[in-house]
Amino acid sequence: MGDALFDTISRIHGDQPWGRVLDAGTGKHSLRWINGLKTDAWTAVTGDPVRERNLLRELGGTLRPGDQVVTGNWSDDTFLRDEVYDTVLADYLLGALDGFAPYHQDRLFKRLRPHVGQRIYVVGLQPYPDGIVPGEGHDTEAGRLILEIARLRDACILLAGHRCYREYPHDWVVRSLQASGFRVREAVGVEIIHRQRSIDRQLDVCVRKLKLFRDRGLATAMQAQIDELRARATEACKRLDGLRFGSDYIVAADPV
Repeated sequence: MGDALFDTISRIHGDQPWGRVLDAGTGKHSLRWINGLKTDAWTAVTGDPVRERNLLRELGGTLRPGDQVVTGNWSDDTFLRDEVYDTVLADYLLGALDGFAPYHQDRLFKRLRPHVGQRIYVVGLQPYPDGIVPGEGHDTEAGRLILEIARLRDACILLAGHRCYREYPHDWVVRSLQASGFRVREAVGVEIIHRQRSIDRQLDVCVRKLKLFRDRGLATAMQAQIDELRARATEACKRLDGLRFGSDYIVAADPV
């Protein structure tokens, strides 16, 4: 089964060569996809040296001489200086930036611009409606469950003393790309169907944060809440054949 987001990027890219590729905010999912493309070489960037080691270990002997995983931060103006790539992927990078370079989001695409030779693909999550941000589906069973999971996840992250991701809408991304020297070629929304794997991944974040709670009684109560919500979401996911709520977006842009 293919990945809807990466399949969409491949459709937009068409027959153009991928050339040298920069995965500007890498993870197992995006790097596995890039490693399967016909590229000349790729560079994958992470802000976490532990993740760098883990990714290199998982890739094993599949790396070519020009492929590399590197640790760096886009707030560092000297990072990857003078390196230009034909294709750049910013896969959920904007949302994750709060954990590595807070308040740097408005500078991200201008910072990446010198590294983009031909095309940048920005992938992000359209922010969930929260009573202020408008959106559809929040009053459906699937929407209520996904929003409850998201709130519980963020509460656990904050109570563990860590920062939550901050997502930005696709129209903000389009404006920022245009202001940073890019011409937007295509912007596509992709409906999200949350399967059991996605539900478990989000709630497992909650579980991992519990050991960092200072109040052990609160951690115990939160564990019960996680278990109860997992059971409800699992039942609904089976009955509804996935929880349909929210959308991702892909914005393809070329340097002017």
